[in-house]
Amino acid sequence: MPGDGVDMRTALIASLVALALALALALAAPVAHAQAQAQAQAQLQLQLPPLVVGNIWRVANLPEQKPPVTRYSAETVGERAALRLDAQASYGNLLHALPGVAAPARLQWAWRLQQANPGTDLRGKPGDDVAAKVCMSFDLPLAQVPFGERTLMRLARSRTGQNLPAATLCWVWGGPEAAGSFIDNAFSRRVRYVVLRTSADASGVWFEESRDIAADFRRAFGDEAQQMPPLTAVLVGADADNTGATSVAHIAGLRFAP
Repeated sequence: MPGDGVDMRTALIASLVALALALALALAAPVAHAQAQAQAQAQLQLQLPPLVVGNIWRVANLPEQKPPVTRYSAETVGERAALRLDAQASYGNLLHALPGVAAPARLQWAWRLQQANPGTDLRGKPGDDVAAKVCMSFDLPLAQVPFGERTLMRLARSRTGQNLPAATLCWVWGGPEAAGSFIDNAFSRRVRYVVLRTSADASGVWFEESRDIAADFRRAFGDEAQQMPPLTAVLVGADADNTGATSVAHIAGLRFAP
């Protein structure tokens, strides 16, 4: 049918906008590079939950979102202050805008999975939900993005009026996927996953993470860039909108490290 190509393109753009806009909504006001660097030095211990929502961390959801918003709250687990992530057929992120900030050497945090989402399977769209994720979005030049995706990004940026990030790397708590695997997001390759923990780790115990950001970026986006671009944001989140299920997780001590 003559309209099929237009409909398909519209659907692809809508999918990309939905994913990328959630990362871009918190980048409302430009921040001078020097100010952002000072912010990184002074505040980027990223201690949660004291900075859950406010001037530093902002809730970022989909435009005209229909699923409920993932709930984030402060909770003490044992003696550890943590951010609790409750996903119930929901979507939502907490985002810390850092436009122009150079990525540090490492990102560290601790997390635990209290209740796994039985439907999670990041290898396809129906299971594209995570109980916990820690992400960084990067200002990857569009010239380094493959032509088809570059065209969609330009259309999405034009439609939203936002400088949507062209590369987002997420360390995730997955489902049945192999731990250590790198997986493209089922909806858009502008988002790529590193599966650190799986449903087999849903024991409620804390796991400590320390990631070499540059090494993981090259593994995930090495087909497009060998050098890391500046950051645009750091985010944490959980979602269960595709599976319609429920999950509960905690994140604590998120911080940059040399």
